[in-house]
Amino acid sequence: MVETLETSTDLAAVLETNGGELNVQLPDPEDDQISEFEFQRQVKSAWVVCDRFDLQTDIWRGRILRTVRDREKQQGDSRGTGFLQWLDEHDITKSQAYRWIELANSADQLLADGQLEPDAIDCFSKRAFVETAQAEPEVQQLISESANRGERVTRREVRQLTDEWAVMKSDLIPAEIKTKAANDTIPTRYVAPLARELEKLPAAYQAPLQEELTETPDVDTLKQITAEARHLAKYLSASANVQALSQSSVDLEQALEEAMRLGCLNTAADVVHLSSQLEQTVAKLFTAWTRLNRMADKVYVETGASTPNLRSLLQAIESLSGEILEVQIGPQQDQTVRLQVLQRG
Repeated sequence: MVETLETSTDLAAVLETNGGELNVQLPDPEDDQISEFEFQRQVKSAWVVCDRFDLQTDIWRGRILRTVRDREKQQGDSRGTGFLQWLDEHDITKSQAYRWIELANSADQLLADGQLEPDAIDCFSKRAFVETAQAEPEVQQLISESANRGERVTRREVRQLTDEWAVMKSDLIPAEIKTKAANDTIPTRYVAPLARELEKLPAAYQAPLQEELTETPDVDTLKQITAEARHLAKYLSASANVQALSQSSVDLEQALEEAMRLGCLNTAADVVHLSSQLEQTVAKLFTAWTRLNRMADKVYVETGASTPNLRSLLQAIESLSGEILEVQIGPQQDQTVRLQVLQRG
């Protein structure tokens, strides 16, 4: 499944030799005496060391951050202010911190389960390790076995195994497609997305797609059915969230059938999806507009003749805080959009 890791450069040895500093030896690109094979081997070995170092560093960063966070939970306030202050002092964003903590948790979980030997972490690229931690337990087991044997694990192998497992365990993939995936007639990278998309659909919508695929079990049909399943899922998910549709008498299933008959399912799905997004945007706009008015009123009460600039600021934003919102858009701001806010009790 994966190639055996062949590199004479060991991470620990590199750090020990250089007094704890990462200093990898690279071949001279202008050396005509070194063969292309040897050049590529040395470059690859150096890359592997850096990849290992990057992964181990991020795991330990996650463990450190987790320790600081847990300490704050025990002795700090309930809002985690101390942890956030620690992140700010070290120029670390909250999202980055929790990505590192998640990586550390994943590493510790794999090690605690006994699937992965501690030294085997060195066999992973950083992205491969992250995807392994997010994979199904059965996939984790297979990948851990390869790493424990000293085999190099890259993101490509993890994704391939993940796809193979998704196809093998799915009851939604027709037997004809599974057979072709097993003998590599159809690559699993085409089949796995179909399994994921079919899982999002009600059984009534799965059956016609499965039947069509059974009748024509080839790559082109597989791609077509996968796209159709994706558009169906998008349509069904978005339509359930659009208030304008729920408040009307439109028959969504009939509209869906008509869109499929005309071959415009993708466009219809986009219409419903964008409608859902627009409703959410309007709700956020109204919330922001209401808050702006409240804050502006508060500032107005505090201002007077001694604060002419604050009064000017409030006057300048009246085009946004009034009942009619006015905004210039376009490359040269040569178009004006006006929206009127009408509140009904």
